[in-house]
Amino acid sequence: MTTKPKAKKFRIRRSIPQAAADTGAPVSKPRVIAGGTAAATPEHSAVPQQAVPPQAPPTPQPAPRAKATAQPPAATGSPDADIEAIKREGLTGRQLRLARRMAQKHGLAATSDYDAVRLLRNAGIDPFQRTNMLDLLPPDATGDARDTEAKPKSGNKMSIGRIQLPQTMPVDKTNLPSTETRSPAEMRAMEIGEIQKDIARRRRKRMLLLFGRLSAFVFLPTIFAAWYFYGVATPMYATKSAFLVQQADSTGGSGLGSLLPSQLNANQDAIAVQDYLTSKDAMIRLDNDVGFKSHFSDPMIDPIQRLDPNPSNEEAYKLYKKFVKIGYDPTEGSVRMEVIAADPAVATAYSRALITYAEDRVDDLSQRKREDQMRDARRSLQEAKDERRAAQLALVEKQQNTVVDPEGVIAALRQQISNVQVQLQEKELQLAALLDNSRPNQARVDGVRGDVRRLQNLLDKLETEMTDATEGESSLAAQTAEIQIAQADLATADLIMQSALQTLKQTELEASRQVRYLTTSVEPVASEDASYPRSFENTILAFLIFSGIYLMISLTASILREQVSS
Repeated sequence: MTTKPKAKKFRIRRSIPQAAADTGAPVSKPRVIAGGTAAATPEHSAVPQQAVPPQAPPTPQPAPRAKATAQPPAATGSPDADIEAIKREGLTGRQLRLARRMAQKHGLAATSDYDAVRLLRNAGIDPFQRTNMLDLLPPDATGDARDTEAKPKSGNKMSIGRIQLPQTMPVDKTNLPSTETRSPAEMRAMEIGEIQKDIARRRRKRMLLLFGRLSAFVFLPTIFAAWYFYGVATPMYATKSAFLVQQADSTGGSGLGSLLPSQLNANQDAIAVQDYLTSKDAMIRLDNDVGFKSHFSDPMIDPIQRLDPNPSNEEAYKLYKKFVKIGYDPTEGSVRMEVIAADPAVATAYSRALITYAEDRVDDLSQRKREDQMRDARRSLQEAKDERRAAQLALVEKQQNTVVDPEGVIAALRQQISNVQVQLQEKELQLAALLDNSRPNQARVDGVRGDVRRLQNLLDKLETEMTDATEGESSLAAQTAEIQIAQADLATADLIMQSALQTLKQTELEASRQVRYLTTSVEPVASEDASYPRSFENTILAFLIFSGIYLMISLTASILREQVSS
């Protein structure tokens, strides 16, 4: 059993055979054959070789045929001399292994590779003959093919496994000897030229296909876009304007701290105005006042920019956002507006109407805030007034149910009691002085006793009133405390009312400072030349867009093709 050799490359021996050196015959040049091995292909070699067809692309020119080689000499000497002659031929290792396997196949007992070559040649077998693929098929499948393709090998006395007999030649084919006299170098140069021509032909084909794809996906759409922008698109006129949202000058505060809140509020109002002008509400109001839909539904406008005869609000709003451009600069606080229309007068009218809408929106935003602040301040003041009025009524009611000065009454009672007690003591002393006499005047004694009795009755009465005033439920002390509480409530209500009144005044000042107004820095002016379409810029942009799309599709297709093929 033989195994296929695993080696891919072998060293080429370039030794000159002794017989060729003695006779002066041309030296064989190594020729690379299938499998990566090199074989000697001399023009007048002693070993018969079959010409190897070139591996260049098929051309009309017939492949060169190998010239007739001389038949190896018969074994006339000793085996050692024949083996030395075979060694001088410069056979490669692969050829020697092939000879050994072929000798084993035919049952020849060879002692070495060179002896196998000698035995095969003595048996009339060419050890280096290429095997015909048709010989591997059964006879019934290759009968016809053998009749047309099998040719006798020159110099071989017998074939491998079968006898080579003369075969009939078809009439429609010519089997004349080759008249090719070119050298291998010229043939190699010719084959390289054919390969280069085939590569150039393929490159031209690929370039034509690439140009066709670019024309279909890039150049033709770009030309169509340029034709639309230069010849079909309706000229549009732009009207530019700019305005500021400001507030009243603030009289209170100074420095950066007083400016930051107002600037922040102005920025918020400007952003709110920008949002309103770019909203559907502004578009509907503009259509009702000036006629936005009717202008852009005019047949004079090209079909791409024209609205339908009865467009919906959504369709008109898409076109409105395209032809009304509003930008806000936060560093300067300026709102810049550009209105585009097919007629410069119409564009100016649209711009003025939108500025009016912005002023109304600014007034509405600040007016609501001012009204809310003033309403809260007035309500607080009214509540303070009501509380003060209630405190006053409570104090008056307390004063009506008691004396005007309870403390003065108590002090008067105390003073009266003191005076009565003093007079009572004086009368008692006078009565005692009268009674000390041996013969007192009875009339004077009775008079003094009557005065003492009267003063005592008066003192008892005053003490009773004093007791009632200090210990009763409706005593003067309780009434005094209630009156003091009512007076404190009245004072508190007075303070609250004063604070509410001051808050109202401050709110009025703040409301006057928070008034927003719109200042138009750039008035809308009708333009004389059309601003749109920008034909050159739009054409270049279309070319870049189509090129990018084609590049993305090509890269995606290449990646998918590579993934599928791998």
